[in-house]
Amino acid sequence: MKHAVVLLSGGLDSATTLAIARSQDYETYALSFDYGQRHRQELEAARKIAKALESKEHRTVKIDNQIFGGSALTDDFDVPKSRSEKEIGAGIPVTYVPARNTIFLAHALAWAETIPAGHIFIGANAIDYSGYPDCRPEFIALFETLANVGTKTGVEGARIQIHAPLIKLSKSEIVRKAVELHVDLSLTHSCYDPASDGRACGECDSCKLRLKGFREAGVTDPIKYARSPSRRSS
Repeated sequence: MKHAVVLLSGGLDSATTLAIARSQDYETYALSFDYGQRHRQELEAARKIAKALESKEHRTVKIDNQIFGGSALTDDFDVPKSRSEKEIGAGIPVTYVPARNTIFLAHALAWAETIPAGHIFIGANAIDYSGYPDCRPEFIALFETLANVGTKTGVEGARIQIHAPLIKLSKSEIVRKAVELHVDLSLTHSCYDPASDGRACGECDSCKLRLKGFREAGVTDPIKYARSPSRRSS
């Protein structure tokens, strides 16, 4: 059986990515991170998703958030709300966490060598996203090169592959793929700034992109929101 480490945040994209890996007959090892993020509900979501999608193992790695300063997800300043699609797509927002995917993939690479697993899956998306530079195809391709020149596994000729199956999909296509693979979307958590009771805010960039995807897919979003946004296309 093929083995794969899958980065699992607990959101729509990473849950769908885990389901894709399973559908391709990989034995999956889910990897999540506690880096002091304000949206910590995603860690519980990740735990439930890993169990529901029958990961062989699920680990949550704690990273000191002293190295993740300057982001609205880790520091004490406001997450942007109620931005238009044009605003979301323009520039790199304050929710960008410095080098986050580079650090996460490095951890995944270390675990992959240990298992051993020749495959790493990440739910990066470069279509309906917030402009993060570490979600682009060129970043994924270059990290795969690094993985194969900077590890014992790669140097000895057992190639490590980085898979980003959602990289060129719209959010609505991701929703449809999740439905096709029977992902329990009620378990997922996408909000950057949830209410104290855990409900999604419905106004941050991540919520707005998620809701847009569900509307365009014609699928009802099953999670609870602090506000009552339109969840379906008419």
